[in-house]
Amino acid sequence: MKPEELIKLTVCEAAAKIREGAVTSEQLVSAFLARIDDRESQVGAWAHLEREYALEQARRADQVRGFGNGTGPLHGVPLGIKDIIDTRDYPTENGCPLYQGNKSRRDAACVAALKSAGAIVLGKTVTTELALMTPSATRNPIDLERSPGGSSAGSAAAVADLMVPAALGSQTAGSVLRPASYCGVYGFKPTFGLISRNGVLMQSHTLDTLGLLARSIDDLALLTDCLSAQDPNDPVSYERSQPHVARTALSAAPMAPSFAFVKTPAWQEYADPAMQEAFAELKDFLGPACDEIEISGLDNVIEWQRIIQLAENAAYYGPLQDKGRDQLSEGLNARLEEGAALPIRDYISAVASREKAYEALFEIFDSYSAILTPASPGPAPLLSEGITGSPIFDGLWTYLGMPAVSIPLLEINGLPVGVQLVGLRQDDGRLLRTARWLATRLEAEQTESD
Repeated sequence: MKPEELIKLTVCEAAAKIREGAVTSEQLVSAFLARIDDRESQVGAWAHLEREYALEQARRADQVRGFGNGTGPLHGVPLGIKDIIDTRDYPTENGCPLYQGNKSRRDAACVAALKSAGAIVLGKTVTTELALMTPSATRNPIDLERSPGGSSAGSAAAVADLMVPAALGSQTAGSVLRPASYCGVYGFKPTFGLISRNGVLMQSHTLDTLGLLARSIDDLALLTDCLSAQDPNDPVSYERSQPHVARTALSAAPMAPSFAFVKTPAWQEYADPAMQEAFAELKDFLGPACDEIEISGLDNVIEWQRIIQLAENAAYYGPLQDKGRDQLSEGLNARLEEGAALPIRDYISAVASREKAYEALFEIFDSYSAILTPASPGPAPLLSEGITGSPIFDGLWTYLGMPAVSIPLLEINGLPVGVQLVGLRQDDGRLLRTARWLATRLEAEQTESD
């Protein structure tokens, strides 16, 4: 295969080609490195990348396969790792000068799991300052004058620009789903606790969730299976049998899914008018399979998420502020001060309210397969605005610990916009199956109209 064909392969396709002997890992990695050489100066997706080391890993993978040894489901496939996730072979600098040159002696649990499945760490992708709101230097490859989102900016941009087939990200409010929406790729934030956070920069133990950026639902499902073993070193990692997310996600739905279209309280103030029109058309397209419903109490959920993130940011990053306030941005310093000043009773109330708020959503899933809602307020903002965009449509689901996926199904003025589906906790496979059904149906409709 030609390099320009190799870089378009999804994770599942690349793994199959390597397994069959149609492509070597070295050929695949070389193609991605050539793409990075060509585009990185414009996009700026990578924080750390060592060309020769990446090729060395690929050659080793080819040798293992050549010896007839067993291979994992990701054997020889390169992946990007967000630069808040520890990697033994690369620095982890967390987008912050206070961590310059920081190295870990071991891989984070998620990186170790990917390597056990045969994956190659191509490099570390750019994140925003301490995975918060200060924009990074990364540009959106769809439009270089626009933001790729935050804080998984580099992961989303690298996947969107064909520099790597998939990458790890993280989400505390909307830092997987919003970049996925802006960059036109698939993003998945699984159930809180499904993927271990051991070895990942912590900014909020109540909210932090690892997620994925990829170019297909199949890839999201396969990668989630490889990552989702219980880890006693992460206190929110829960007991479960082998999840088999991919088996469920790739199976045929027993009946056509139904959708509950939820605008959320942010709709009127935050949703771009063109976004509102696009979702109205999507609802009409789905017809009787989609009902618009209202959920009481979501106003409080949005505020509770904000309170928890602010307070826990101050708790985790306060010592960094004490150590090197002048090396943090003005915006971050102000945020940490705001979090430190929050009344403790407000924080405790926000934490204690989560389970009751989640229980109030149960009855929706008696009638509907998934909640349908925007993944972002609209297309990516211009870099000149100095923002990474609002997580207002994502943070409430993060607070509730529910799995959510962004599907690149809509466009506004030629720019991608994600459709977000939300499911019940620990029902990740079913959610991805529903997302796959929706994506397949819309793609078929577009093909027919063309």
